[in-house]
Amino acid sequence: MRQEEIWDADTAGRYDTPGTGMFAPEVLEPAVDRLARLAGGGRALEFAIGTGRIAVPLAERGVPVTGIELSVPMIEQLRTKADEATIPVVVGDMATTTAPGTYSLVHLVYNTISNLLTQDEQVQCFRNAARHLDPGGRFVIELWVPELRKLPPGQTAVVWQDEPGRIGLDTYDVLRQQVVSHHFRFGAEEEREQREEREQREEEAGREGEEGSGRNQLFRSPHRYIWPAELDLMARLAGFELESRHADWAGAAFTAESRSHVSVYRLPPAG
Repeated sequence: MRQEEIWDADTAGRYDTPGTGMFAPEVLEPAVDRLARLAGGGRALEFAIGTGRIAVPLAERGVPVTGIELSVPMIEQLRTKADEATIPVVVGDMATTTAPGTYSLVHLVYNTISNLLTQDEQVQCFRNAARHLDPGGRFVIELWVPELRKLPPGQTAVVWQDEPGRIGLDTYDVLRQQVVSHHFRFGAEEEREQREEREQREEEAGREGEEGSGRNQLFRSPHRYIWPAELDLMARLAGFELESRHADWAGAAFTAESRSHVSVYRLPPAG
C-alpha cells in the first residue's frame, strides 16, 4: 500500500486527538520547546508536517515554519488551523521534494522517517535535509528503537499498547528489516457516549432507542526500522555529524533500555 493511500481523508479526519496521546501537553510541549531552541532564531522546515501537531505551536513561538507533506488530506486538516501564509506547505515526499530557501533547522518527528520503506530512500531523506540547511544547520529526528529483544523465539509480533478500547501490535520481518504497526480500536468511547445520550433523548421522547455497538477500527502502517548506529551512518553519508542523542525531548539520558531517541545531527559550519 502506498503512503498516500494510508494517510487518506478518513485517517486525516481522526488523526488529531487534542489534549491526549501525541497531542498531550506533556508530550507536545517539550518537543516544541526543544525545537524552538534548536532553530536559534532561524527558519524551520518540517518533513512530513502532517496536520501541524508540531508546526502550529512552533509557529506560535515565533519560529517561521515551512512544511513538506505527501498527503493532501493531512494538509487540508492543517489548513483548519493555519493558512498558507502562516505555514507554507509543499506537496511531495520528504526524500526528494524541495522547499524554497534555506533553513537553520529541519525536523522529522514521531518515527516518520521509518515510513520510507527502503534504505536508499532513508539515505535520500538525509541528503534532502542537508540540501535545505544553512552551514551549521541541524537535522533532528525522533525515532523508536526496534524492540526485537521482546520477540520470543519463533514469534514475529510484539504488543506495544494494551489498554481499554485499544491494542497496538507490531509484526516484524527481521530478514527485510520491515515492521507493520497494527492499531486496533474497539467501540470508541466517544461513540458510546454519543449513543447513550441519543438513547436517553429518545427515551425521554417516548421512542425506542436503536441497538448497536461501537465501531471497531483497524489502522495499519508499514515501516522500515532503523537502528541508531545505522541512522548515524546515513547521516555521515549526507555530511552530518551526530551532535547529541537523548531518550526524549526533555533531555533524558539515552541508554540500552531506552525505547526511543531524539537525535540531533549538524552540518559543518561555514569555513
